Amino acid sequence: MRLTTKSRYGTRLLLDIAVYGKDKPVPLSDISARQNISLKYLEQMTRKLREASIIISHRGPFGGHMLAKSPEDISIGEVVRVLEESTVIVDCAEQENKTCGVCNRAGECLSRWVWVEASKAMFDRLDKITISSLLSINNGQFMEK
Repeated sequence: MRLTTKSRYGTRLLLDIAVYGKDKPVPLSDISARQNISLKYLEQMTRKLREASIIISHRGPFGGHMLAKSPEDISIGEVVRVLEESTVIVDCAEQENKTCGVCNRAGECLSRWVWVEASKAMFDRLDKITISSLLSINNGQFMEK
């Protein structure tokens, strides 16, 4: 799996909201300017993040976005799952059936478990990294939840 800009920019979006949206909603135009991410792209991500109850949106002249829950309760794993279309390293790891037929391997593929386990390991790690832990980076280290 290759993480796209959706995950990277989505994480930056949430970090920006966590920093600037403690007391009031943060307009996407402000985030766009600070993070150098197109407003249209931010709008696409905020829709998905809002549907997943990670952020809340406020309309009007003083509107914008705020975190829907505490930064300690938002993991990067959750962000990746919401924003990426697929969360597996290879297509066959997405299949429940051991004989998936995705590649040219006929029958049960003995190496498939490697990709399933690698995907699980990646998300086990991403689930331990929170927005809060990223905000508390100190000397290249961060605290895990």
